[in-house]
Amino acid sequence: MTLQLDPVTSPPPAVVADPVPERSGALARRAFGVARKSSGLVLLLILWQLGARSWLGVTTPAPTEVLEAGWELVRSGELWEHLAASARRVALGLALGISIGLVLGAAAGLLRVAEDLINAPVQALRMLPALALLPVFIIWFGIGDSFKIALITVAPIFPIYLNVFAGIRSVDRRLVEAAESLGLGRFELTWRIILPGALPQIFVGLRQALGIGWLALVVAEMQTTPVGLGFLMNDAKEFLRTDQIFLVLVIYAVLGLLSDLVVRLLERRFLSWRTGFEGE
Repeated sequence: MTLQLDPVTSPPPAVVADPVPERSGALARRAFGVARKSSGLVLLLILWQLGARSWLGVTTPAPTEVLEAGWELVRSGELWEHLAASARRVALGLALGISIGLVLGAAAGLLRVAEDLINAPVQALRMLPALALLPVFIIWFGIGDSFKIALITVAPIFPIYLNVFAGIRSVDRRLVEAAESLGLGRFELTWRIILPGALPQIFVGLRQALGIGWLALVVAEMQTTPVGLGFLMNDAKEFLRTDQIFLVLVIYAVLGLLSDLVVRLLERRFLSWRTGFEGE
């Protein structure tokens, strides 16, 4: 008697997906997204180029002229000096102002006693126009960098305070009660429930604060400063260099756009759990 053994059949080799098409597809989608988000700026530049020296005004320089003026200042090293001075003032002022606004907003939002002490003075000071504070700050701090940093510090306090306060008070009360029923202490309740729930509103305040900080820099540096973007604009105004004036305006706009981009990246990092509507 003979035994017939079935041949051993091995499974077919697994098909390994080629990562190159997937990678190229992801790069294409990312490039398309960047192009779509930049389309508004590109359209604005095209309209500016077409309207320069014509329907935008005979004294309005074209973007190409502004680039030439910027290249001259870059080659001489003058632009970096002014940009570094302005960036240092904004960094110090925003760091102080945002910190103060966070502390005041968190205290008023978490404690009713702090709200009674803080809210009314902050709301009263918020109504004071920045230009009205200029002579007062010059008297207090002189005309050096301390005056400019103080003015930039004051500006972001109020949007940060309002948004932190509103964010904390908008947290669902039922979540707080559920956390308390589970035995969470005051610190854990604040850290795990209240602050995460207030984060979306806090980031809105941060975006507003950064924009207001750059506006405050413009006002501060237009007043008796020997170095900075404001000085560069004043100097260009004296010599009727409209190309340099527009260059400073473009630099302010780019710096503000970069600041907003940084906040949006932080939002994507810390608010990845959010499932809100993002447009169609």
